[in-house]
Amino acid sequence: MMDIQKTIIQNYVEAYNNFDVEKMIENFGSTVIFENISGGVSNMRLEGIEAFKEQANQAKSYFETRKQTIVSWNMVNDTIEIELLYEATLAMDFPNGLKKGDKLNLNGKSIFKFTKENKILSLTDIS
Repeated sequence: MMDIQKTIIQNYVEAYNNFDVEKMIENFGSTVIFENISGGVSNMRLEGIEAFKEQANQAKSYFETRKQTIVSWNMVNDTIEIELLYEATLAMDFPNGLKKGDKLNLNGKSIFKFTKENKILSLTDIS
């Protein structure tokens, strides 16, 4: 695993935890593809840095706190996969019955693909 890519991922996770969208996207390619998969079903797919930025800014209002903790790293072909522990406190009520103040504790993984220039080409979050 390339040290620069590991550093980019660590910086992304730190920025995510700090609700810092500009820092989250600083190493994204302009045509980045983001996909969120939950329970084996893709529930969001975004193409382009502006679409990701818009969604990430909107998502900030969903949480009082949120924290991803990297548990392990795996290099698979041209991708880096990180296993995560995810903790969050909700800042609002959700249509699925979750309420403001509820705590989430999830296990998941994120899969990062990079360009030759070490820009993030795609990010897939799986929970």
